[in-house]
Amino acid sequence: MSTSYQDSAQTADTELHSPGSLLGADSTVTPTVSVVMPTMNEEEGIRECIQRAKNAIEAIDVTGEVIISDASEDQTPDIAREMGATVVEPDKPGYGYAYRYAFEQARGDYLVMGDADTTYDFEELPKLLALVREEGADIAMGSRLEGTIKPEAMPKLHQYVGNPLLTKFLNVFYDADVSDAHSGFRVFTREALTTLDLDTDGMEFASEMIMDAASKNLVIKEVPITYHPREGEAKLESFHDGWRHVKFMLVNAPGYLFSVPGMVIGILGALIMGLAYAGVSLFGQTFGIHSLIAGSLLTLLGYQVGSFGLLSATAGDPIRRPDDTLTEWAERYFTLERGVTFGAGLFLVGSTMAGILIWQWFQSRFTDLPLVSADIVAFTMIVLGIQTIFGSFFMYILSDT
Repeated sequence: MSTSYQDSAQTADTELHSPGSLLGADSTVTPTVSVVMPTMNEEEGIRECIQRAKNAIEAIDVTGEVIISDASEDQTPDIAREMGATVVEPDKPGYGYAYRYAFEQARGDYLVMGDADTTYDFEELPKLLALVREEGADIAMGSRLEGTIKPEAMPKLHQYVGNPLLTKFLNVFYDADVSDAHSGFRVFTREALTTLDLDTDGMEFASEMIMDAASKNLVIKEVPITYHPREGEAKLESFHDGWRHVKFMLVNAPGYLFSVPGMVIGILGALIMGLAYAGVSLFGQTFGIHSLIAGSLLTLLGYQVGSFGLLSATAGDPIRRPDDTLTEWAERYFTLERGVTFGAGLFLVGSTMAGILIWQWFQSRFTDLPLVSADIVAFTMIVLGIQTIFGSFFMYILSDT
């Protein structure tokens, strides 16, 4: 094809697809906005969603495209093509993968995501896009919980328990500061998409995007939206999908899952051990042998749980790395030799204490048993020393792979 012919073809295409129009997959014009909808048997709502997306693109007066990432067995893809949308078929299942697959096909400078079941009104797109184009947001979200939820649109369990609780967890763990973390109506820049490391395939994709964006200090802004009743059969499994979100948030924040609980348990255990060994009385009650045993067990448990946070940060690549002072110090200064030396020191002190107690017992011709409190302290130190030595080797292996 000659250059002049190509130029004339592109000019004709540009004239055909003026601002406010919907571009097809074969258009040579680069759209400003790409609207992506994942679908699985959404023939009851797909037509209305695409039409509303068209109306929004016309209202914004830009060129746009609608991409349907489809895994349907009904007429959804046929209706979508009839409406002028581009239909792609992901080669793997999953809500998150459907989005990621479609994002690779999208050409717009601004990407829009939303469900194709009429729950989100795509005619509200302009106010989300304005947050990104005019107010400096990297990601704009429509907040259902701060907007209007139509009757029968959301189960009460989700509205008053599930979504607020999951949002609270995400804000605490990842400092996201959002009101509706699992709203599926979002607009973001292509630069933001490039910055994010999105690799989940399931429903936890919604959490992953906000978690990763918050950890990378991207600007997230919200605007209230109206949430409508859905058309067609619901795909969400409340408890199963809710647990997937919680699990994903926890395993990607080992500081909250391991480090903080471990330190709290360990410090509490060591404090109880110290008070019991010293025979301190509190509120008229003396910490006795049973308290010493409990303190020993808590100390060992806290040490073990806390070490998992350090090992998780070393072995994996969590979205939110542990940022407590102890873990950061260990990550910076840990060497196998230092770990083994420290562990050996604990083991030596504990073994020396145990040896003295055994020698005293031997000297009494095995008639005077050693103090149980001293036994507990000695063997707690021995166990901690052994854990430290083997844990140091394990951490060295993980850091060296």
